[in-house]
Amino acid sequence: MKIDFIGDVHGCLPELLELFSKLGYDISNRLPIHPENRRPFFIGDLTDRGPDSLGVIELVYRLVEEELGFYVPGNHCDKLYRYLLGNNVQVKHGLETTVAELQNCEPNKRRKLSNMFMQLYKKAPLYKQIPELGAVAAHAGIKESLIGKEGKKVKSFVLYGDTTGEMDELGRPVRLDWAKHYHGKDWIIYGHTPVLEARVMHHTINIDTGCVFGNKLTACRFPEQSLHSVPSQQPFVEEKFRSFD
Repeated sequence: MKIDFIGDVHGCLPELLELFSKLGYDISNRLPIHPENRRPFFIGDLTDRGPDSLGVIELVYRLVEEELGFYVPGNHCDKLYRYLLGNNVQVKHGLETTVAELQNCEPNKRRKLSNMFMQLYKKAPLYKQIPELGAVAAHAGIKESLIGKEGKKVKSFVLYGDTTGEMDELGRPVRLDWAKHYHGKDWIIYGHTPVLEARVMHHTINIDTGCVFGNKLTACRFPEQSLHSVPSQQPFVEEKFRSFD
């Protein structure tokens, strides 16, 4: 099995297509196809903030439906799903951009894309173990003790990371550095926390390099464990990036 794990896209469709091209996918037809039968694996947060969330939804939906790719949801995916269910969620922190895109669609297309996303989300595993590669894909990561388990605690960790419930001076959730204390044998491929460079720590790889915040979109190839990036076309927002000691 050959997988290209792709970091948080957040509606950055042009960069995603450029990354596919750089990775050797044929994107001349409707879907990106790799001549060596590699498959992309999206680690969540497909939408919000970027210029074309709906285009990303449609592309990922078709890849997964045709068994040409994989996907696990992120916290932004979870929030969009709850919004589409009609739940009372706050339309901010990026969700407003995806909602605006939907509202600008004609009704039939809006229904079609909403249904696509809801089906994609409902069918997706919360995280995915890939024994052939000795890897686990989880949006915000996963502790060794939680691998193979389900439940509210697991869902919270996988979607939001190891949070304390507090906010930092910039109003961001305080996230503990779980990767620093991970000592499992499986590689954990995750995103969620934007970093300037992909962070490799104790068999964990954070590949959210903040494309939507103006840095770059990154893929990690397995089993090669090689990193590949394309530059962002979005404005750079320095304060959105986290640093770890």
